[in-house]
Amino acid sequence: MSYGIKAYKSVGIKDDLAVADPHRVIQLLMQGALENMAKAKGCIERQDYAGKSATLSKAISIISALQGSLDMSAGDISDNLYALYDFMLNHLILASREKSSEKVDEVVELLLTIKGAWDQIPVADREKGYELQAQRQQIAVGS
Repeated sequence: MSYGIKAYKSVGIKDDLAVADPHRVIQLLMQGALENMAKAKGCIERQDYAGKSATLSKAISIISALQGSLDMSAGDISDNLYALYDFMLNHLILASREKSSEKVDEVVELLLTIKGAWDQIPVADREKGYELQAQRQQIAVGS
């Protein structure tokens, strides 16, 4: 890919993040993890182990950020997602160690399922969530 295209894509993502609501940020993080896992699979197939390590490290960092962003006060769904992200992280570490495209594929499938559900959240529900979050923050600041 030419330098100009890379620079354009980088600026486009930064611009998107600058105006993104929290829902969109999560979508972008998931997309970034998926893209890095796809690149890692290509690196494994080409036996480019330095590239594999770099791209899997990025995917692991992104999934760790997703895990860290969970609102653990939300109950079972947060607990289940935390455990699922933990499984993905461990699986990617194994994929890196074993140079296993199959293990990467398993994580891709899981993340695609989560992303598909995330993408289906209606705008009205997102806005309701933002309002609840703002109320919690006001309560926390007032305490």
